[in-house]
Amino acid sequence: MIKIGITGSLASGKSTVANIISKNKYPIFSADKVVKNLYKKNFFIKKVKSKFKLKNSKNIKIQVKNLIKKDKNKLQKLESIIHPLVRKEMNRSLKTKKNFNISIFEIPLLIEGKLTKYFDIILFVAANEKIRLRRYIQRGGNKKIFTILNKRQMSQKKKIKKSDFIIYNNRSVKNLKKRLDIILKRL
Repeated sequence: MIKIGITGSLASGKSTVANIISKNKYPIFSADKVVKNLYKKNFFIKKVKSKFKLKNSKNIKIQVKNLIKKDKNKLQKLESIIHPLVRKEMNRSLKTKKNFNISIFEIPLLIEGKLTKYFDIILFVAANEKIRLRRYIQRGGNKKIFTILNKRQMSQKKKIKKSDFIIYNNRSVKNLKKRLDIILKRL
């Protein structure tokens, strides 16, 4: 099995790239989906409530985002809860996907988390910061949170050096597919 790790900066198009490569034939592990599902689990909500001394469980994600906007150091606190849980799910996924020729792992902090050793190929999705900010806001994001999360990530230059392939996603999905076809033919 070939394990492809897809990483990139915030709102660069990692999910789109994963879906194009998958073509609904290969499984995709998405760290973002794992995190989204965590916010629906009682054990996680209780942990976050306790760690951040929140009074209620309603809209917990919004409450935490508001805390991070006020104090960016709160992001590290949140990551100390989330990252081990995501890594556990990733490891589980690595074990269960062995009967596929290709498995795709979309992990925004793949390089920062020192996870490259788990993958045969590291594909970095790059995009211009203004384009990424626009995409993030279109998805309901906030400029301040974008800035905090973006600064928390390693620079694109450093990530590119640690990646096997780089795909630039500053244009249309059609253009992205053409660029990916070139890379996939080389695999």
